[in-house]
Amino acid sequence: MFRLGLFALSALLAACQAVALSLPLNGADISSLPLLESQGISYTDNGQKKPFETILTQHGFKLARIRVWTAGTYTQSYAISLAKRAKAAGMKVLIDLHYSDTWADPGHQAIPSGWPTTLSALNTQIFTYTTNLVSAFNSAGVTIDYIQVGNEINDGLLWPVGQISVSGAHATSELLHSAVSGVRAASPTTKTVIHIANGWDESSVQSWYSEVFVPGALAPADVDVMGFSFYPFYGTGATLDALKSSMQNIISKYSKDIFVAETDWPEACPSSVALSEPSIPVSAAGQTTWVKDIENVLASLSNGHGLGVVYWEPGWIGNANLGSSCSDTLLVDSTGKTRTSINLF
Repeated sequence: MFRLGLFALSALLAACQAVALSLPLNGADISSLPLLESQGISYTDNGQKKPFETILTQHGFKLARIRVWTAGTYTQSYAISLAKRAKAAGMKVLIDLHYSDTWADPGHQAIPSGWPTTLSALNTQIFTYTTNLVSAFNSAGVTIDYIQVGNEINDGLLWPVGQISVSGAHATSELLHSAVSGVRAASPTTKTVIHIANGWDESSVQSWYSEVFVPGALAPADVDVMGFSFYPFYGTGATLDALKSSMQNIISKYSKDIFVAETDWPEACPSSVALSEPSIPVSAAGQTTWVKDIENVLASLSNGHGLGVVYWEPGWIGNANLGSSCSDTLLVDSTGKTRTSINLF
C-alpha cells in the first residue's frame, strides 16, 4: 500500500511537471492585430487596456506568428511593423510565408499575380522573393527567428506547377529547396519550418515527407523544424493519442524538432459539431485543457523535440469562429476582455 502510494505520488508530480512545463515556442498567431486596431478594437486584461502583444507576453506567450501575402492586407511592410512590436514585447518571431496574394491552405495555393508559371522560373522567383524579404526584415532591425516556407502545403504550393496531386512531389521539393536556400542566403541563423495540416494523421505525414525529400532537391538538412496544424473540429480522428503517435514516429524517422503551428478550441460551439476530444468541455476552461494536453503530448516526445503550441488568432474579434463551424474560439470576448483561457501557458 505504501509503495503504491509513493508510485501514485510520483506519477502525480510528473504530471504536474508536464503541465507546468513552458515550452520555448508556445505562442499565438497575431497577424490580424493591426487590422483590428485600425477598426477601433482594443483589449483589456484585469480591467486594464493594453496592447494585445503585451497581454500575451504577460501570460506566458513567447512566440508571435505573422503571415505574409504577396499582395493584399498582409504585406511585407505590414509584417515588419508587427514583428517590431512583437520583438519589443519580448517575443520571438515566426514569419509565415503564404507565397500567394491571399490565403494559402490545403485547398488553395495560387501562384501570385505577376509571377512566372514554369518550374524553372518559379525556382528563381521564390529564391529571390524569399531572400529579398528576409533581407528587408534584417535591414529593419528585425531578425526573423523562424520562417515557414509555405502554409499548410499538403498538396504542394504555387499551383498548378507545384501541386503534388497534379505534378507529383518533385516540383514541390525543388521549390521548397529554393525557398530554404533563399532564407539561408540572407540569414543563416533563421530556422526554417515546413508546415502541413493534419499533424495527427500519421500515415499522411509519413508519406508526405517520404515523397517530398528528393535527392538533388529538398533534403532533411534543409528543414530545421516541422510544423503541423492540429484542430479538433475538422475530423474526429484528430485525437491527442493520434497526435502523439504521429509526432513520435516522424521524430523517430528524421530526428527533427516539431511544434503545433496552429490550433484552437471552442469557447462556444453548437452541439451538432463533432469535436475530436468530446470529453473536453466547450468553454474557456476547455480551451486551457486542450492546449495543456497538447503541451503534455509534446513534452513527452523523445529528446526534447517537441517545441511548443501556437494558438491561431486568439484576438480576432469579428471572426470569432476562425473558419470553423463553432461560434467562438477566441481567448477574448467580443469587447476585447481576456477570458480565463488567456492563461493557457
